[in-house]
Amino acid sequence: MSVDLSTDYLGIHLASPIVASASPLTGQIETLQRLEAAGVAAVVLPSLFEEEIVAEAFEAHKFRNLEVSGFAEANSYLPAVPDMPTDVDRYLSFVAHATQELSIPVIASLNGFSRGGWVRYATELVEAGASAIELNVYLMATDPAETGASVEERIVDLVYAVCNAVPVPVAVKLSPFFSALGNLADSIVGAGAKGLVLFNRFYQPDIDIDSLDIQPSLDLSTPADLRLPLRWVGVLHDRLPCSLALSGGVHSSRDVIKGLLAGADVVMSTSALLRFGPEQVREFTNGLTTWLEDNEYESVEQMRGSLSQCAVPDPDAYERSNYLKVLRHGGDRYLPRYVIADK
Repeated sequence: MSVDLSTDYLGIHLASPIVASASPLTGQIETLQRLEAAGVAAVVLPSLFEEEIVAEAFEAHKFRNLEVSGFAEANSYLPAVPDMPTDVDRYLSFVAHATQELSIPVIASLNGFSRGGWVRYATELVEAGASAIELNVYLMATDPAETGASVEERIVDLVYAVCNAVPVPVAVKLSPFFSALGNLADSIVGAGAKGLVLFNRFYQPDIDIDSLDIQPSLDLSTPADLRLPLRWVGVLHDRLPCSLALSGGVHSSRDVIKGLLAGADVVMSTSALLRFGPEQVREFTNGLTTWLEDNEYESVEQMRGSLSQCAVPDPDAYERSNYLKVLRHGGDRYLPRYVIADK
């Protein structure tokens, strides 16, 4: 008997728990089709950034009104400037095209900073055919006068506004850098979010000491990055009435299995798919299927959360005791033999 890989995410039934998260691969129809052919269960499109939309609109306004504002009489003889396609137009067209070409759910990603912007663009993405919305929360609280509580209140308010404006499920992609992540997650779910994606990654800039300039940098994740989302998925599983997606550090079928054992409803991958191509999805699926069969599981649902904080004999392993154990004993394998002998 074959194992059942199906899962539910955001109330949407998926053929498997493997989802392609936002990346250049999900920004082209050709690679989206390759991902679907390889067996991915759903895709998250690259984010629509509100900052870019506002900047483009400002530049277009300057272009159209430069001559008129400088020379009032120009308005009487200059031809009208035709409307040009904007980033929003192109993105909405891409969403519509993707939903037409694919038979799997298409999740649109929105990275905004204002309540009005998030609501407006989320509504337009749904009208274009998106099956769900992923709100990509990417906030750097750099103002010393702004408190952690005010930052979190702003996020919850944005989530509430979007969830009440769109008829499709909303997931929120968070960073791990909050003082009380569990409480924030609970508040976001209370505001209407149907799922949490753990975690977003901050792409930190670098300093070029030759040009004396700040340089953007992009480092793909490694399997070691899995541990942070793995821990929080394990902590939050069965504690919140929402779906959990693990994102970050998923490079092999072993990582997929770990995420599901911790309690994830789906696992998302970007870096591995960029490194090895869309066909890496098959390795994820085949490895998961083999492991389930070898361990006599009949379905993903049966094994999900088996090693979450709620299920393991030592739940403190997810918390501070693990920190102490690693510091006291975990580093022994890296010490020279004579140091260990002296201990």
